[in-house]
Parts: sequence; C-alpha cells; structure tokens
Amino acid sequence: MGPAQRRPHPTVLGSSLMRRLLTTISCLLLGVAFAQGAQAATPLQIAPQQELVGLLHSASVRASPDGSVEETVAANRPITRERTVLPVLAAVIDNSVDAKGQLWLQVRLPGRVVGQQAPPETGWISASSTLISTTAWHLVVELGARRVLVYDAGVRVRSYEAVVGKPSTPTPTGEYFVEENVKMAAGAPGAPFALASSDRSAVLHEFEGGPGQIAIHGIENLGGTLGTAESHGCIRLATSAITWIAARVGPGVPITIV
Repeated sequence: MGPAQRRPHPTVLGSSLMRRLLTTISCLLLGVAFAQGAQAATPLQIAPQQELVGLLHSASVRASPDGSVEETVAANRPITRERTVLPVLAAVIDNSVDAKGQLWLQVRLPGRVVGQQAPPETGWISASSTLISTTAWHLVVELGARRVLVYDAGVRVRSYEAVVGKPSTPTPTGEYFVEENVKMAAGAPGAPFALASSDRSAVLHEFEGGPGQIAIHGIENLGGTLGTAESHGCIRLATSAITWIAARVGPGVPITIV
C-alpha cells in the first residue's frame, strides 16, 4: 500500500512559470506563517496546506541564494529510493544573472547520515529541474499527551495513542518532515510501516547501523504500552493507526513535535 498524498499534478519548473509559482508559494507561505505564529499560543492551529518540492537531480544547498555551496542533497532517499521531497519555507527570484531571473527556494533539509555531522535545518536550492506540489496532511506529535494527531487541510481528523521516547532517550521537539514512507517486513521491529523523519536523536547519533533517525512506526515485534514514554526516541503506534496514516502520508509531509 503506497502513500496517497493529496496534491495537484507535479509541475517541472521553467522560467516562464517562475513568477506565477512565486506568487502561489508566497500566498501559501503566508498561511503557514500565520499558523506558526498562532501555534506559539495554540499549538494545534495548523496551516491548511504545505508547499513541497521534489528533486529531479541532486541539489546544491546554499545558506543564501547568492552564497557558496555548503552541501548536496541527493535526489533519492537511501532506504526506499523514493524521490527526495522537501517542504518549502520561502521563495525569491534572483535577477542578477538575466532579466528572466532564477527562482530560489528555502527548504527544510534531511537530517544527518551516519558518519556525518548534523547539517543545517534549512537551506536554499535552485528551483530549476524540480517538481512543485502541495500536501494537505500534517502530523503533530504531542509528547506530554503521548499521542499523534493527524490534520487534513488544517482540520484534525485522527488522534492516536502513542509510545514516545523515554527520559534517557527523549523524542526531540521541533519542526520536521517525512523523509521516507517505508513498508516493513512482517517480522521487522516496528512493522508494518515506518515514516522515517528528518528528526534525529540528540542522544543516539548511531543506532543499529542507522543515523539515530526518529520515525513514526508500528508497534509490532517491539511491544510497549500505548500512552507511555519508553522508546529509544521513535514514536510507536498501533498497527491500525500506522497503517491508516501510511496509506495517506508520503515524503515531504510536515511533522510538528511538541
């Protein structure tokens, strides 16, 4: 069962579409900024949609549109080989090269990989050779309440009890996104699905050969009592809950952990 994100047909960016897309992105980001501002007082006010960008090729990341290249983001994710999809935070047009201008996107970045230092949380990439889309899905993990809330177009549609990180290996809070939607083997810990996120453990920099990646996954072959704090940092859900979410949520979907 694959993810079924609610989004329009992806568009390959060309120079003739830049200004129209910039206007669209700006309108969407105003909604995101409003929701995030309200979130400081009321954590559960979520924007109705999030702009996403899919990479057709590896992307060079800069601290600013006119800055030097700091790192590269691969076009595909390491586990599933799915296309890398990143949330868009801002957009600008650079007219320094020619009158048509080049569209630059500020995006959230994937978390660290094994053997590397933690990358910056955000960076700027060129919008050339990318796919623009939107998602109406947003996941909120409430650590205190030990539950996962699912939002569709800004409306909460599901609430599930969860197992969260124990005090010695807490689940880090912040704004993240789904890097990969992984279908697990029947006997694998955390089956049947795992939503591998851009969040990384602050305690376990490497765990069972991985980068200490925080995931929202199933409880099968792991155990644990829903509504408790006893994991290594990941969020465990009942089989029915993670199956429902994984059928709808794919790469790029925002995750807010509070």
